[in-house]
Amino acid sequence: MRDASVGFQCPECVSQGNKTVRQAQSVFGGRAVTTPRVTWALLIVNILAYAAETLSPDWVLSRFAMSSGNVAYGGEWWRLITGAFLHMPLSSGSFALTHILFNMWALYAIGPELERRLGSLRFLALYLLSALGGSVAIYLFGDIAVGASGAIYGMFGALFVVSRKLGYDARGVLWLIGINAALTFVISNISWQGHLGGLITGALVSGILAYAPPKSRNAVQWGGCVAVLVVLLALVALLPPYAFQAAYGLSG
Repeated sequence: MRDASVGFQCPECVSQGNKTVRQAQSVFGGRAVTTPRVTWALLIVNILAYAAETLSPDWVLSRFAMSSGNVAYGGEWWRLITGAFLHMPLSSGSFALTHILFNMWALYAIGPELERRLGSLRFLALYLLSALGGSVAIYLFGDIAVGASGAIYGMFGALFVVSRKLGYDARGVLWLIGINAALTFVISNISWQGHLGGLITGALVSGILAYAPPKSRNAVQWGGCVAVLVVLLALVALLPPYAFQAAYGLSG
């Protein structure tokens, strides 16, 4: 028997009663998050991938880095996601370590807040779709790239959208986006395609998550995420690599 508000109840009675208790939810749906486990898991995966890359850079990069040609002509679709968990190897120079340190700092600083607001599964969907959006932009406008920057910029876009939805002052977020956007075009060897693709995708997905009507929130949110996924995959399936690079004379 277990203590109850009046007398005692059997374990089966308590279990049945708990089913009728409404679970606490995050602001935009999903279960309330106390520990941002998805954020920590993403940090761990990125760090482990970097460790593997450091030990065997040629093997890892040749098989998992984002490469438009390999995706299109080799059918290696996994590169659209795996490339977002790799970073510039230490052998690339002094900027290499800065690359992963900045991305992981941003994930550590922004991820927990977004995960608590959106819920863990929705935050994971935002992160992965933003990463995919960055890779698709690289596929269409660039060539080869690595890094979580597409997903990170997706979080920047999401932070702005969520701040606006909740009525917070979003000017600080705009400054953050503006400074990083400027650095994207000032510093060489940075994939502006991945940054821009991730930013746009993250803003779009977070808009779907934040502005979905409460009465049909789950259907709109998940239906919208699936629609974004289908569009991104269709762009890769139907268009050739470097499609817009060739059309507008853009280069990586």
